[in-house]
Amino acid sequence: MRKNIVAGNWKMNTTVPEGVALAHAVEAAVFAAPELKCEVIVGVPFTHLTAVKNVISKVKLAAENCADHKSGAYTGEVSAAMVASTGAEYVILGHSERRGYYNETIEMLKEKVDLALSNGLKVIFCCGESLDERKAGTHFDVIKNEIEGSLFHLNAEEFAKIVIAYEPIWAIGTGETATAEQAQEIHAFIRGLLAGKYGTQVADDTTILYGGSCKPSNAAELFAKPDIDGGLIGGASLKAEDFMGIVTAF
Repeated sequence: MRKNIVAGNWKMNTTVPEGVALAHAVEAAVFAAPELKCEVIVGVPFTHLTAVKNVISKVKLAAENCADHKSGAYTGEVSAAMVASTGAEYVILGHSERRGYYNETIEMLKEKVDLALSNGLKVIFCCGESLDERKAGTHFDVIKNEIEGSLFHLNAEEFAKIVIAYEPIWAIGTGETATAEQAQEIHAFIRGLLAGKYGTQVADDTTILYGGSCKPSNAAELFAKPDIDGGLIGGASLKAEDFMGIVTAF
């Protein structure tokens, strides 16, 4: 049975004290909310991981990235083992901002996925198309290549530790949002890809999140779709009230 998940992705926002205060507010709200129907995750900057872990228990912790090397002379990088040592349970990999700004390739992400899993982390793996790719009608091919290239070397047991996040790049931070129907179409396509590789049971058990400008005002409509199992939330995760408005949309 797949989980419903709402995961915040704070990106490069908040100082450590601000982040601790935000995490504490989310934790308190989760404790106060009766019968939540989803798992709640906060994805925070590396600098915040240990401090945030100390103020959450019901809320799960994610890092926003990890290195594609196990260890060594890679100044400024943070390994999967380092992330795991903070108590984080998840790591976000393949976000369009990492792919676009830092030239993360399919092969590089394959290495990151393997290192994350070998260190006991679960992976929130992002995929999605740009506006140009959407207009050209190549969005299905783009998503297929990203998933197959970085994930399909995994066996079914390993893949069970993967959460997919579909992020239409054209709807991130733009105020634009894919319609619930557009999002459902892609989510169903992804689940079909997984079924073709791993079988129906694995596909049905895989959580697929929507990651494109999800807000309290549209979350319920998105989450009502059969293949949308929650959201990877950017800007709206920086205010506890807004974030919880999405969490409670289930």
